[in-house]
Amino acid sequence: MDNIPTTDTSTAPAAPGLLAGKVAFVTGAGRGIGAAAARLFAREGARVLLAARTETQLKAVTTEIRAAGGTADHVVCDLADAASVRAAVDRAVDLYGRLDVAFNNGATIVPPGPMDQIREADFDHIYAVNLKGPWLAMVAEVAAIRATAGTGAIVNNSSVGSLAGNPELPSYGAMKRALNSLTESAAVTYGPEGIRVNAIAPGTTMTEMILAWEAESPGLVERLNAHTPLRRAADPDEIAQAAAWLLSDRSSYVTGTVLRVDGGMRA
Repeated sequence: MDNIPTTDTSTAPAAPGLLAGKVAFVTGAGRGIGAAAARLFAREGARVLLAARTETQLKAVTTEIRAAGGTADHVVCDLADAASVRAAVDRAVDLYGRLDVAFNNGATIVPPGPMDQIREADFDHIYAVNLKGPWLAMVAEVAAIRATAGTGAIVNNSSVGSLAGNPELPSYGAMKRALNSLTESAAVTYGPEGIRVNAIAPGTTMTEMILAWEAESPGLVERLNAHTPLRRAADPDEIAQAAAWLLSDRSSYVTGTVLRVDGGMRA
């Protein structure tokens, strides 16, 4: 009987966080999926720099993370402004001495409707924020990772709306599909250096963006849930969990993928 193994783990050391020791940069971190990601990354041991346009939101999330014992700071960043994006990434290195991982989550939306009803100004804006912005961020992030940590990981936030025709949000879907292509190209380009690049494609997620779309198209969430095998929308934290895994060393052999996190919507 003395040789029976014990299952008592009360004295076992706590498992390290998924992102322990890493410096993380998160765009669109003032609310929704970005805020959930910033909170999660800090809980998982990362030092986090939050970036977005609205400083009041950034301050609130940063304060919350610090109150919970995490390490975080924030920087105002406009994804449509190249200098602003570069300065935000540089701020992470200035604060923490390095950059290991980045979650390019920030995005905007335009009023839903068919392609011929999109205003040219709206198309230009969604291009600048949802496609050019992540491109600018990836270029700056690769340079920062290369110069400091040496190896690392980047995750771009795409959408299931990029994986098929999107008649209600055609310009949004187009920019996200192009982002998938940039993700794959970056993975091929920087993989030999040890920099992994992936994307996630969330389904219906209860963020301010989906609520705004629901206001324009009442009953939208109910319709989307009817086409989702899990029959519900995601909580932002559920999407952030997928991003955290892809940024962590536990996904060390995953690059160039667009991971659906959609409750089975595109199955």
